[in-house]
Amino acid sequence: MTYLTMDCCCCCCCITKLPYLLHSGRKYERLCFQNVPPRKFFVQFHADKRIYASKSSPKRLKKSKELQKVANPQLAESTLDEQNEISDKSSPTNSVNNLESQASVAIASRSSVLQACTLTSGFIAFTGVIIRQGSHLASSQGWPIADCSSEISFNFEIWHLQVIAGLVILISCSRLLLLKTWSDFAESSEASNQQVLTSLEPLDYTIVAFLPGISEELLFRGALLPLFGSNLISASAVAALFGILHLGSGRKFSFAIWATFVGLAYGYATILSSSLVVPMASHGINNLIGGIIWRLTHTNSQKTDVQ
Repeated sequence: MTYLTMDCCCCCCCITKLPYLLHSGRKYERLCFQNVPPRKFFVQFHADKRIYASKSSPKRLKKSKELQKVANPQLAESTLDEQNEISDKSSPTNSVNNLESQASVAIASRSSVLQACTLTSGFIAFTGVIIRQGSHLASSQGWPIADCSSEISFNFEIWHLQVIAGLVILISCSRLLLLKTWSDFAESSEASNQQVLTSLEPLDYTIVAFLPGISEELLFRGALLPLFGSNLISASAVAALFGILHLGSGRKFSFAIWATFVGLAYGYATILSSSLVVPMASHGINNLIGGIIWRLTHTNSQKTDVQ
């Protein structure tokens, strides 16, 4: 475009000086360049130079990058890695996933865990006592309702220790096996333990283990089981209810299945022994063993991460 404007300027000059140019052919060039304003000429010349420089700059950049890769390939790879890291960090999907992973498990404080455990266990135990006493009063008045307190009592015999030990071994070994083979159950158990047990002191584990164990067995195996009938059908129904109520707080359906199996084992032991001491003791001991195992593995993993 600049060459065309320069030619047009020369043509205009030639038309104005045509009589003189007919006499001298060599002076054509001199007059043509004399009549072109110098500032305009040089401005057009510089603009033309900039256009060609801008057109050739991408090619020069590509050539320089290729020369850098050939001369120092390690430097080129490092720059590519840095660019990839920056893009990964700045990508919105990764940031959202990091936020979701951080916010997925909310760790409760020690005071809130102990307070919630005490209040919940107290409410469950109170409900179990009300059902047991109400059934006793109703049966004494001649109503066709089973007396829960007479069906399942607090008596204890020496052979009950064997039942308690068998339940502890069965449930603890089954938990360890499922943690290694069932990933969904392992994630649910880890989320629940991390939410509840992280902020507790070592002595708090006994409170968190035995208060729910005693209160839950008082309600489910001490009140609901004899109320529906001391047999395997009612033990299965109560165990299913026990498992469903263990959903939530990071625990998935797999944890409900596990709680149903545990409730069925406690129900069978209650029917076999006719004593609430057996499921209460085994439930508390199993909770304590599970908490101690999680604490030890969690502290060991933290030490390995620090090292």
